[in-house]
Amino acid sequence: MVRINRENRSAFYKVKCQDCENEQIIFQRASTAVDCVVCGSVLAEPSGGNAKIHAEIIEELSE
Repeated sequence: MVRINRENRSAFYKVKCQDCENEQIIFQRASTAVDCVVCGSVLAEPSGGNAKIHAEIIEELSE
């Protein structure tokens, strides 16, 4: 039996809201719209695979 090492294909991002500059962690493949918890603007919206991110990505968080 052959085992295939699979890398984690998705990640979490630390993003900064463009309106209020709040920093928040979101999932790269969000399946629902993600709103800023402070001002309510849309940070990410689903688009089939990876979410369409409308905020500034500060860093990619890994394991």
